[in-house]
Amino acid sequence: MTAGEDISMRRKKLRYRAWHRGTKEMDLILGPYADQHTEAMNEAELDRLEALMDEEDPPLLKWVMGQEEPPAHVDREFLAHLIADHQARLNP
Repeated sequence: MTAGEDISMRRKKLRYRAWHRGTKEMDLILGPYADQHTEAMNEAELDRLEALMDEEDPPLLKWVMGQEEPPAHVDREFLAHLIADHQARLNP
């Protein structure tokens, strides 16, 4: 397998995982984001997405909705990009 095939499979797995979170709300936030952005992401950006997706759904949803501040370990810059993408889809 080449490096290109490896990253292609990783993108595919992340898209699948984004749509199958366990809560419909996070599926509808992360799924469209992953569909739109993963093909253009490099390894480092995929790492950032994967780290955010490793968080549990209930707190992640609260962070996206602005109900709670994320803890210090969370990549706030990447989270802000996800939130902006979600809001743009809600208010085109």
